[in-house]
Parts: sequence; structure tokens; C-alpha cells
Amino acid sequence: MQLFIQRASVYASLVLRCGLAVVILWFGVQQLLNAEAWTIWLPSWTAISGIAPSTIVYLNGGFEVAAGTALLFGFWTRLVAFVLFLHMSLIVFDIGLNPTGVRDFGLAIALLAIALREEKKSVL
Repeated sequence: MQLFIQRASVYASLVLRCGLAVVILWFGVQQLLNAEAWTIWLPSWTAISGIAPSTIVYLNGGFEVAAGTALLFGFWTRLVAFVLFLHMSLIVFDIGLNPTGVRDFGLAIALLAIALREEKKSVL
């Protein structure tokens, strides 16, 4: 078992990156498919923007699909992960310390870990 874990460790960053990308993609796609249902999550300050709530959700969903896709395929990985970390941090700040906020905090920290990891040539 130890030999397997040692050999498989080269895939750790790939597994983390792809797992987070799938989560981001899921949320982005859900927002694009049913924007109205997601408007309840918008912070109150978005009302002063003059933009329709569903439009804000569509823009956010499009951003998350684009960023999740880039993360999944390894395009600009560290930059995208850092931008997603900032995005998730804003969500955590807005939602607060409740089960959803704590989950999103964990996702934000995992994205920060990807953004901070050393660039090195690996298997993938």
C-alpha cells in the first residue's frame, strides 16, 4: 500500500485540481440552467448595481464555467485558482460562518493551495 501511495503521489495536484474544477463547473452550470433559483443567494448590495438579479447570476455562472473549464484543462492554472480563491472568499465573507460558508471556506483554501503550489513539471 505504501508503494502505491508513493507512486500515486505525483497525481495529487491533478486530483485536487480536477475535483475542484468539477465542483466549480457544477455550480456554474446550475446557475446557467436555473438563474432565478440562484438569485436568493445574491448579496443585498447587488441591488444598487441596476443589473437584473438573474443577469448577475448568468454572469457569475458564465465566469464559473469558464474558470472551471480552464482549471480542469490546466490553462493558466495558478492564476485561475487564485481568481477563484478571491471569488470564493467573497462568497464566504457574504454568507458567513454557517455550514455553507465553512464548506466554501474549505474550497477557497484548496484553491489557494493550487495557486501557491510550486510550478514543476509532473506527469500531467
